[in-house]
Amino acid sequence: MSAASAQVGPGPVPDTVLTDFLRAEGLAAPGETATWTPMAGGVSSDLWRVDLPGRSLCVKRALARLKVAADWEAPVSRNACEWAWMRFASRHRPDSVPELLAHDPGAGLFAMAYLPPERYPMWKAQLLYGEVRVATAAAVGKLLGSLHAASAGDAALAEEFATDDNFHALRIEPYLLATAAAHPGLGDVLRGLADRTAGIHLVLVHGDVSPKNILVGPSGPVLLDAECAWYGDPAFDLAFCVNHLLLKSLVVPGRRDDLLRSARALAAEYAERVDWEPRAALQQRAATLLPALLLARVDGKSPVEYLTHEGHRTHVRTVASTLLRAPVSTVADVVAAWETALAAQAEPGARPH
Repeated sequence: MSAASAQVGPGPVPDTVLTDFLRAEGLAAPGETATWTPMAGGVSSDLWRVDLPGRSLCVKRALARLKVAADWEAPVSRNACEWAWMRFASRHRPDSVPELLAHDPGAGLFAMAYLPPERYPMWKAQLLYGEVRVATAAAVGKLLGSLHAASAGDAALAEEFATDDNFHALRIEPYLLATAAAHPGLGDVLRGLADRTAGIHLVLVHGDVSPKNILVGPSGPVLLDAECAWYGDPAFDLAFCVNHLLLKSLVVPGRRDDLLRSARALAAEYAERVDWEPRAALQQRAATLLPALLLARVDGKSPVEYLTHEGHRTHVRTVASTLLRAPVSTVADVVAAWETALAAQAEPGARPH
């Protein structure tokens, strides 16, 4: 049966590139009915759940223009970077990524196993609903540190993931340089951080270690969405993830202490696995990058959607600006400064959970 005559179930119908892909890769047999359901995800890709007789899978395709208000374009070749990163992770920590099924680099898409949310809840959803387990954050830090350590000093990976242009388009420009443009008084500091980050090539960086891209599986955390994969500065991944825990402490005040403990636990477990460079050097880079990323999630090209209260955004700007002007040495120091500032203010617009 040709793709044009393939059976498609009720609901949205994807274009023929996707249906052709399933059949070309042997993931759907001739005559089988496939039901395609668009899944909520990030801003950079289309993600579909495909239900076939007796099984389900996911198909992901990169978008040339990201789904944000600002003008933000990126090469679809990042889909191949994500596939390659997931292959790397599956070799070292098989339970840390979904099973990989098929890849079409020319079309910028791949298929992977579907992980049902009842068994693999999204960490972001748990956190925002007040289900905060410090052990989960510690496991994320352990996993991230282990994958970084496994990739350190690997010349083949450094060559395969020499994706500096991709990382610039997806991370350096929209987070650090766009924020520098929004805050001229901090422009030199932020551009300096951008240059420093871009110039370090030590481990294989995931680039989007965010709770929305982490599932809490029965065997531990499962990482998704590695489109930004790059052989670069490990401090970026560490700071990027801790950043989200701090931001969520603004909107889930009933679990604030546990969120801050989670941030500390993640950083501590990660640090235990740093054997490729002096830990103090990595901590210093993460501690100076973290306030820049805090500020970026308010005034960069991809602001977090849950900071809707101006008082929360003001808090982020105030703490981040202070730390950018007077940097501290460790991630724990940043968490302590954040906690001190929280204790000194009234609680506006808190989200119930």
